[in-house]
Amino acid sequence: MTKILWNALKNSPGVVSAAALLMASPALANPNQPTTTTSGEGLILAQAVGSPSQPLADPSLDVIGVSELEEADPMGQVTSVSQLSDIQPTDWAFQALQSLVERYGCIAGYPDGTYRGNRAMTRYEFAAGLNACLDRITELIAASTADLVTRDDLAILQRLQEEFAAELAVLTGRVDTLEARTAELEANQFSTTTKLNGEALFILGDSEGEFVNGHDADVNTFLGYRVRLNFDTSFTGKDRLRTRLNASALPNLAANTDTLMSRISTDGFSDGFELDDLTYRFPLGNRTLVYFGANSLDLDDIGSPLTPFNSSGGSSISRFGQRNPVIYRGPEGAGGGVQIGFTDSVALHLGYLAADGANPSEGGGLFNGPYSAIAQLLVQPTSTFGFSFQYVYKYWGKGQANITGSTGSEAARQPFGDAPTVADNAAFEFNWAIGDGFQLGGWFGATFARTTQEDSGDATILNGAVTLAFPDLFKEGSLGGIVVGVPPKLTDIDGGQEDEDTSLHIEAFYRLQLNDNISITPGLFVITNPDHNSNNDTVWVTVLRTQFRF
Repeated sequence: MTKILWNALKNSPGVVSAAALLMASPALANPNQPTTTTSGEGLILAQAVGSPSQPLADPSLDVIGVSELEEADPMGQVTSVSQLSDIQPTDWAFQALQSLVERYGCIAGYPDGTYRGNRAMTRYEFAAGLNACLDRITELIAASTADLVTRDDLAILQRLQEEFAAELAVLTGRVDTLEARTAELEANQFSTTTKLNGEALFILGDSEGEFVNGHDADVNTFLGYRVRLNFDTSFTGKDRLRTRLNASALPNLAANTDTLMSRISTDGFSDGFELDDLTYRFPLGNRTLVYFGANSLDLDDIGSPLTPFNSSGGSSISRFGQRNPVIYRGPEGAGGGVQIGFTDSVALHLGYLAADGANPSEGGGLFNGPYSAIAQLLVQPTSTFGFSFQYVYKYWGKGQANITGSTGSEAARQPFGDAPTVADNAAFEFNWAIGDGFQLGGWFGATFARTTQEDSGDATILNGAVTLAFPDLFKEGSLGGIVVGVPPKLTDIDGGQEDEDTSLHIEAFYRLQLNDNISITPGLFVITNPDHNSNNDTVWVTVLRTQFRF
């Protein structure tokens, strides 16, 4: 307290009495007693400031006078000592605590309504408490309150200030430092509403095989990259506007191996940084989440794949191994959706997405171009088990059909050639965390396609997979994975030629999480009978992926 304040106190014989403050501390009554004391012997509950070398063991303490008290301590200032459940009238400090509570408002309890008077406190905590009570006296003087402090009380308070001058100076220095850092952050912060996060991938890969559909499937070793910058903006604290910039240079191996089954988890070349995502989501009540998007709002955003491998940068190394392609890949990009939770374990997801929503020309737009309409019933009866049923209706115009999401055979991708095509896609998916380090999951999907022409024949396409996940394998945050499945296969078509043989997709990978920001994922997947044709030689694809997240 400054000399001006002390002079004001000395010249104000009616200032509120501080005798009760002194009753709470035998250490003050007896100068020879150690100053490290228990919180039952101190002035007030102290702020969680800790010592310079060691933080407090319990950071839930707070003091009256600290801003945003209710946010830091849900109980906050108590108005009666009876609110402290562990304080009894027989306690030696009961009268002191009662006085501090009822006369000065200098006691804050723990969130559970206890005082914990036997808890040890540091000199810094005690100094913080003293400082808070000095501030309280200043407030009372400023308010011209009656019942002023006596000269004897002021003399003891002055001695307290001198005794803890070093600790008070440290606290003042800490506050000044925090204020300076806060001012610097406010002056240089990117945005008050937007956070920047990003990802950079380095992918080293290779593919080996003899001949697939008459072409050599052996490709040269490549090294490519993908960089994403996400600008996540929230206006209410619960919503999110995502703007993503993307730059990539990764080969589509199908162009070299002549089979879509060889595609890795992410590929493509961009012309510098491009707008890759522009979506907005917000809650509607407690159980509903609404989505809108003008660019890259995808089926797996509105739907919820249960597979733990649905990440192009941190899990499966193949396109097929990420998720069910006939459900979560298709015409998408612009549109909206909603996720409705009926209970804690049952939810319904609905959405409508268009692939060419910004094009007002014939065959484009929200309703005349390629589109998908999805419905998913998600059931998670326990925290370790969940399953879902999905249905997606898809439409493609002339020459646009891609039923399999570029993962299966060429015959399954466009069973009717360039003809406008519609498809009913139904699937079942589950995932079961059997133990802390093992999850069993998988999916099965069936597609029934036809053209928009009269008397069109039907085509049936099937696909499925079993997934084995090993979370925290060898190291916390790491992930081991195995995928065994059958990529989309044309099993029946009226008046056409279906796939005669069956391919198997066999994949294994291991993501080693080096730290919170860096991981390395080596992996291998094998395609037998590529394009569901036993005349094709087996294709082997190896990948070494490094992920940087920031």
